[in-house]
Formats: sequence, C-alpha cells, structure tokens
Amino acid sequence: MNMGIYKKLGKNIKKRRQELCYTQQELADKIGKGLNFVGKIEIAYSKPSLDTVIEIAKALDVKLKDLFDFDK
Repeated sequence: MNMGIYKKLGKNIKKRRQELCYTQQELADKIGKGLNFVGKIEIAYSKPSLDTVIEIAKALDVKLKDLFDFDK
C-alpha cells in the first residue's frame, strides 16, 4: 500500500489529538496500546489495522471517514 496514505492518516490523527490537547500517552491509554505504537502511527512507521484506526477514531471523538480525509 502507498506509504503516503499512512503519512496522511498519521498527520490527521496527530492533528486531532493535539486539538483535544491529548498527549500521545493519553491516546495510547485510551486505545490500550503503547506510547511508542501511537508515535509510530503518527509518523507512518507502523501501519495500524482497521480495528486500531476505529479505536483511535472513537478515542478522538471523530468519524472514521474524517481520519481518511486527506484534502484537509
């Protein structure tokens, strides 16, 4: 899969997390994952599963489709 998609997804996750004033650790705790994992998702080093992206969307109180809106 195109790494550009993961970079854009990570950017959208990070942007929303920062809008809510959450640290990476706070997001990690909300989704039951490790701090390093969240950091790697945000820089596109790790490729999250769809289930994980759904968990992230719920934790960030955003629609799943908004995380995949790459025109922002």
